[in-house]
Amino acid sequence: MRIDFWKMHGIGNDFIMLDDRDKTIAGYIDYSDLAVRLCHRRFGIGADGIILARHSDTHDIRFIIINSDGSEPEMCGNGMRCFAKYLYENNILVKDEIKVQTLAGTVVPRIEKKQSGQVVSVCVDMGVPRLVPQQIPFVHDRDMALGVPIETAQGTMLVSCVSMGNPHAVIFVNDLSLVDIETIGPMVENHPRFPEKTNVEFIEVVSDRQLKMRVWERGAGITLACGTGACAAVTAAHLTGRAGRQVRVNLDGGDLDISWNESSGHIFKTGPAQTVFKGTFDI
Repeated sequence: MRIDFWKMHGIGNDFIMLDDRDKTIAGYIDYSDLAVRLCHRRFGIGADGIILARHSDTHDIRFIIINSDGSEPEMCGNGMRCFAKYLYENNILVKDEIKVQTLAGTVVPRIEKKQSGQVVSVCVDMGVPRLVPQQIPFVHDRDMALGVPIETAQGTMLVSCVSMGNPHAVIFVNDLSLVDIETIGPMVENHPRFPEKTNVEFIEVVSDRQLKMRVWERGAGITLACGTGACAAVTAAHLTGRAGRQVRVNLDGGDLDISWNESSGHIFKTGPAQTVFKGTFDI
């Protein structure tokens, strides 16, 4: 079976984009097996995950993402920007704003900038951050979990927990360059107080309008960027008095502009989406 794909990235968080609205791929191979095979950086195309466009009865389109290890997260902010560009430029949905069905609920990406018919920048309405520990989920007996100590083999970590439809543990540090993310990341990701595991964001505060961030993603490891993680980081930074509501987040792959609207409670994330190459593969 031969399948067309686009290889794309959002500030270095890279994906293999597939159109499976007719369920041809699903009828031939399990998505998890396909992701593990295609995302391998030596024996496959190489990516942090695969993203599939599927038909939806209730929305404009359905978004499915599978991590490189075969697990299925609820949502991906960088992936959603790539998804909007992929749909628009393939004439699947030629609309500036679309309603997308995800496991995290309805997500609304809006095309912000186009050049010569190609999408350059996308703003995504990421919805309202969830702060109740049971909704994240995180085992904690308070109404919110901000700066909560958890014990690891590397010592006590203070985590601020937020859900953007997927779980995040935000850890504020003085100097990102001194953090052993490969060691600490998986310890926090798999900590028993996170029953569904968690993404882990390490944040250095530059100012009340700028954060530096590195990320350990659940199911993918270190990645160059995480859109939902940037939103979670700004949420935690604002609630702990470290930052305002309009923040630029500097990640290894580039920058994201995050805005937390005070009246609606929604977080908006704006950033680029780029196509790396297009091709076909046989499975």
